[in-house]
Amino acid sequence: MPIPGLPLLPTTIVGSYPQPDWLIDREGLKSRLPPRVRAQELWRIKDPKELADAQEAATLVAISDQKLAGIDIVGDGEMRRESYSNRLATALAGIETDPPGMAMDRTGAMNPVPRVAGKIRRAGPIEAQDAGFLKQRAGGPVKITIPGPFTMTQQAQNDHYPDARSLALDYADAVNAEARDLFAAGVDIVQLDEPYLQAKADEARSFAIEAINRAVRGVGGITALHICFGYAHVHQGASKPGGYAFLEELEASDVDIISIEAAQPKLDPSILRELPGKHIMYGVIDLNDPNVETPETVARRIREALPYVDAERLIIAPDCGMKYQSREVAFGKLKAMADGAAIVRRELSGQR
Repeated sequence: MPIPGLPLLPTTIVGSYPQPDWLIDREGLKSRLPPRVRAQELWRIKDPKELADAQEAATLVAISDQKLAGIDIVGDGEMRRESYSNRLATALAGIETDPPGMAMDRTGAMNPVPRVAGKIRRAGPIEAQDAGFLKQRAGGPVKITIPGPFTMTQQAQNDHYPDARSLALDYADAVNAEARDLFAAGVDIVQLDEPYLQAKADEARSFAIEAINRAVRGVGGITALHICFGYAHVHQGASKPGGYAFLEELEASDVDIISIEAAQPKLDPSILRELPGKHIMYGVIDLNDPNVETPETVARRIREALPYVDAERLIIAPDCGMKYQSREVAFGKLKAMADGAAIVRRELSGQR
């Protein structure tokens, strides 16, 4: 990882952090599927200027919590979003949301989604101003997330393009333009969120790598890609697979870091052998477990991965976004994660 100042086994969040209840209706958020179109009714504050100020304040809380917990690569916690994907996905030209389209969520339920009514293009920067705010306040390496082209294709109703591949490639061009602006704003890592690579693995094999490579081509910085089995809150009680249906294919991608969840699904860490050329962002925090892990539990999970990936290629993270956790539990889990990584770091330094 060519980022100055990072220790061995650096820690980071995946994307989201709990939004305060004074900012968003958390019970309303939990009662529905993750929104694919804008859900402005969830915000407690209705005046746009006051809402922007409140989202900025919540972002400062998220940054402060991560730094206090000892996190090395800080994110903005996605405080300004109702979901990981809908803010960017609905800001693109060619999209209509009145009325929205419909598409099947990965739970099998239908969910309102952006409707593609014309050519997809990015009219201007979407997250760049927020990225600059994050970089200025974090005082160290930062990462920001944006939805990837394959997942946005799955989360849209296509009323314009002849096929999904054509749509995905134009989404990729929009993502590429956004990523360039994020790096220009000072971001160290731009992460594409692509959970639908797992949910729609067969279709992903047809064109996902082509779209992803187009999205990161020449962007000028370190890129990551997150693939998971879904939020623990949404898939609570469901049995998550013990392995990925679409993983080894990502070795052929031009992305630098692959982010996977491993704690809740009890992933066999030998699967990491499928990505010998990538850095691995490895999920060691189970977000389906309301109890805060001990640092030693985190250390054990890290040690289990080390026979299959060099420590120099390993980044430590939670399984997925922490959006649905309480702030108290989320902070405790991040602190345990940082402390657990420190345990293994000391062990490794003693062996050298």
